[in-house]
Amino acid sequence: MTVYLIRHGQTQGNLERRYIGSSDQPLCPRGREALLAVRPPEADKVYASPLRRCRETAALFYPGAEPEIVPDLRETDFGAFEGHTYEELKDDPAYQAWLDSAGEVPPPGGEGRAAVRDRVVRAFLSLASRHGAEERIALVVHGGTIMTLLEALEPSGQFYAWQASNGGGYQCRWTGDRLTDVAQWGPDGKGRTK
Repeated sequence: MTVYLIRHGQTQGNLERRYIGSSDQPLCPRGREALLAVRPPEADKVYASPLRRCRETAALFYPGAEPEIVPDLRETDFGAFEGHTYEELKDDPAYQAWLDSAGEVPPPGGEGRAAVRDRVVRAFLSLASRHGAEERIALVVHGGTIMTLLEALEPSGQFYAWQASNGGGYQCRWTGDRLTDVAQWGPDGKGRTK
């Protein structure tokens, strides 16, 4: 099965470099305009996070398809760090502890990486089990969701190596237990643009 992991378009929070994990922000005008220049990959089935930025991206990329909303593909809940920037948080000891742990220690009121990994991988495995080897599926999700899936299911086990730009992402093959043949997709990768 071919899997496209597509990051949503840009939001105002992305422009301002804020942690917007569970915040339900829409695409900003600049983000919407940038998506219109991208030719999305063809997919037999489209899945999306329930957050507005993903639903809006899916609607722009796949106007004839009704994406299936998968709540557990949402972004990390950054708890007390939501809506803030690095500059605003850099002197907070809880923020430093979170950074030092590479996100394993949950932010106050938020999710740690293990909890996110459990829910995201479980959701992916559930939806992947419904598709055959020749099908193409697109997941319109978040940067953290993409990094989590590839860290957990791609053989190298890396996390930060899988950052995706807004409106971009990765094309890969699902073998039934691994994501392989990962190639960058999108306006800044090997993907197709209009």
